[in-house]
Amino acid sequence: MQRGSLIINNRKQGPDVWQFRWSEKGPHGKRVYRKKVIGTVERYSDAEAARRAVTGLISEINSGDLRVRSNSMTVAQLGDHFEQRELTKENAWRSYSTKKIYKAYLKRWVLPHWGESKIAGFRTIDVESWLRGLPLARSSCAKIRNLMSVLFNHACRYELFDRNPIRLVRQSAKRRTAPIVLTPGEIKTLVDNLGLRERTLVLLAASTGLRQSELFGLKWGDIDFADGAMSVTRSIAYGVVGPCKTESSQKPVPLHPLLAEALAQWREHCSYWNSDHWIFASSRHRGRKPYWGQAILLRYVRPAARRLGIQKRIGWHTFRHTYSTLLRSVGTEFKVMQELLRHSSLRSTLDIYTQAITPAKHAAQAAVLALVFSNETRGASIAEVQESATTQAEQREHTDHGGE
Repeated sequence: MQRGSLIINNRKQGPDVWQFRWSEKGPHGKRVYRKKVIGTVERYSDAEAARRAVTGLISEINSGDLRVRSNSMTVAQLGDHFEQRELTKENAWRSYSTKKIYKAYLKRWVLPHWGESKIAGFRTIDVESWLRGLPLARSSCAKIRNLMSVLFNHACRYELFDRNPIRLVRQSAKRRTAPIVLTPGEIKTLVDNLGLRERTLVLLAASTGLRQSELFGLKWGDIDFADGAMSVTRSIAYGVVGPCKTESSQKPVPLHPLLAEALAQWREHCSYWNSDHWIFASSRHRGRKPYWGQAILLRYVRPAARRLGIQKRIGWHTFRHTYSTLLRSVGTEFKVMQELLRHSSLRSTLDIYTQAITPAKHAAQAAVLALVFSNETRGASIAEVQESATTQAEQREHTDHGGE
């Protein structure tokens, strides 16, 4: 059984790191020597801590040795092995933002509670009860549950364990409250009272439903003013450029003449307008990086909304939810909605993003009741009844808002 060796490797820049060394048989039977950086001396203060971190790696190296048993492995050791194999910069299976989120959830929630627990003693019901007691939104609990499942799948993949006890853990991701959606009037008011940069951003987000990472990842070369189309080929998260969320996300986006005009005005005003420049390039970084979306949201968009009497808590994703809901309210076909929102599945479009706005609900209910009870409509077509009900609902909405 190999135990390998640990040494401290000095670096010219940054803290020193622990390096683990071992050997294994190559494809032709010759001994091949390997080495791997485990972490900094700041993270693992002594050799004992560094040795605990490579327990999973040692188990993998000795996987063919019958003396090795994974029953004694802890969740902390499995987490270290997962991080060393799956969350490194070299691993391209996951995006940078996903790796960052995984590390944060492991450090903040999973390891403090389960770190010293043996993976062999994990019980489904214990994890389920723990998740129910966390002071987090359901969606966050669902993400933690999914991460723990990924962790045990990783153990199975490397033959460190033979089952995934998280597979049967029940955790709903359903929202307790509906996502915030803006009305067309609120969007118009906001657009009319923002500066050129913020106005262009809000108009672009509200009329295309782009995600924040895609919105600030646009370059001028992605815009085809002649054909009225826009290509979404990259995203940027935490300052790191990467691919889009899914393959469906890379589909072309239509560019309305009003939006094209707004972008053209912004291009005349901004300092960076070449095809390889970011559309929303930061002058502070001399155009090398785009603006930070959250800073613009906190400093300009939300304060403007409050001044205008819009009390809803607005985020960049609010415009995506709003775009989906408004598409449905004007009778857009489901498949077209999916294409415009660039979802990989129609379920995401219908279950998560789309809400029926109040006038549409009134119209649908009134249409049904009119068909049943109204003598005046018995000879009318369904389309005529629906049109009449929609008009009544709009008049009711106008009256409820004081005729504004």
